[in-house]
Amino acid sequence: MCSDVAIRVENLSKCYQIYDKPSDRLKQSLYPKVQHLLGREPRQYFKEFWALKNVSFEVKKGETVGIIGRNGSGKSTLLQMICGTLTPTSGSVQTFGRVAALLELGSGFNPEFTGRENVYLNAAILGLSKEEIDQKFDAIAAFADIGEHLEQPVKTYSSGMFVRLAFAVIAHVDADILIVDEALAVGDAFFTQKCMRFLREFMKTGTVLFVSHDTGAVVNLCTSAMLIRNGINLLFSTPKEVIEEYLVDLYESTQNVDGVLKNKISIIENNITETKVDYKDFRSDLIESSHLRNDIEIFKFNPDRASFGTGDAEITSTRILDKNQIPLSWIIGGEDVILEIQCIAHKKIYMPIIGFIFKDKLGQVIFADNTYLSYMHTPQTINKNEVFIAQFIFRLPILPSGEYTVSPAIAEGTQENHVQHHWVHDALLIKVHASQVCFGLLAIPMKEIRLITKSHL
Repeated sequence: MCSDVAIRVENLSKCYQIYDKPSDRLKQSLYPKVQHLLGREPRQYFKEFWALKNVSFEVKKGETVGIIGRNGSGKSTLLQMICGTLTPTSGSVQTFGRVAALLELGSGFNPEFTGRENVYLNAAILGLSKEEIDQKFDAIAAFADIGEHLEQPVKTYSSGMFVRLAFAVIAHVDADILIVDEALAVGDAFFTQKCMRFLREFMKTGTVLFVSHDTGAVVNLCTSAMLIRNGINLLFSTPKEVIEEYLVDLYESTQNVDGVLKNKISIIENNITETKVDYKDFRSDLIESSHLRNDIEIFKFNPDRASFGTGDAEITSTRILDKNQIPLSWIIGGEDVILEIQCIAHKKIYMPIIGFIFKDKLGQVIFADNTYLSYMHTPQTINKNEVFIAQFIFRLPILPSGEYTVSPAIAEGTQENHVQHHWVHDALLIKVHASQVCFGLLAIPMKEIRLITKSHL
């Protein structure tokens, strides 16, 4: 047994028996025994539903693992079995250390008890003695910050108040393993930020399993990630790779994504609207003559990057141009650029949407946009074998040093309901060689910076 393992899951499966009507449940409990006594083959009165099938993985101490997948994929079932609140059909789960979990809203709470009483109940379930809870109660109440509602029955609580109190408890039980299942989605922004600060501090020493549909949170928080589909562990890898596969999985649920075809192209034009630069950073002359100049190298479009889509339209080129439409291989951050995405239609496209995502090396989205809002009142139609080009004109942000990628995509439909024809992961690589950015994901140009002193009389 490895001393550095926090969670070990081996061939874990969970099967539910689904009955069409209540009488079938009674028949299943009685008839097979009678048929067995008579030497007959027992009849089955239920259908099997496998919520989880032969899932295996290990989480080492100190790791933060994100679990992602569509609704009904088996994520919550997996977490419940790891926590011990659900019995596996087969396989095994081992945890090494105290586990604290925030699963379904209100789980572990008695609705008739007050918030105070539920703090004692929930903390006791998680292994704390009454004396330990007494010592931690004030800190739990301060973290939850629900005021006089702490003395009210929790059946009167809103979903946000439930989460506040539940998270406050698990944040103070000195757990070794923390399991969070989507619960933070119902909290307000200030409380969510408080929880994230706690999680980041906990991650320095503890182990976290984090289930979320928020791909940005998974990339930002997790050291590795797992994709589950139909109860099967499809992929356990880096957050970036798992989320790319998750996007494919999302679109597979509504459309065919077997790849793209290659064809010859012809050209059509697209309208371009020039944007005005209102001001530049007042320090730009100084910065551009120093080693802090935001020098950015742009690599060529790579059509062989991983991609998915129906193949009814295809991205053939993505590049960055200057204001004179000349392709760039180097640029300085803070300048106006044109991001151009060229596509070809392999069938008639009625409402094309071309967009892009600009990500850092971890897969965090820095910014993104598409053509939908600009053309939703004047929808375009693209004929088969026509080439169509989208150009996005904007001021390139001042970025920290490191590598970035652009992932272009072409879809058809509306923002809310569309078919993805071609999405290319990390098609364009951008490398920032130097930067003035001290903290954060990017810098904004300062119009003026003032330092004011005042004398006291």
